[in-house]
Amino acid sequence: MQELYYIPPEDKIFNEVKEEAIKIWGSYDDTYGYASEKIGRIKDIENIKDNFMYIVAMFDSNNQNKLMQNISFEAQQAIKERLI
Repeated sequence: MQELYYIPPEDKIFNEVKEEAIKIWGSYDDTYGYASEKIGRIKDIENIKDNFMYIVAMFDSNNQNKLMQNISFEAQQAIKERLI
């Protein structure tokens, strides 16, 4: 049986988390291209396998908290379920 971590969520939840992650990265100074590199990695990513959690794992704990505060309860639950 495949672990939940590797099972993609509904597209609606995936897209919500992806869009919020892009907003967070876009809020950072991009002088050295760090933020645009991160955005480039997730911009065209598909909702397959563990890509959902890959987006979450790109952030440090402070930005993971910021992400969690700005997404729906359903998206929060999808992340929490995959971390347990």
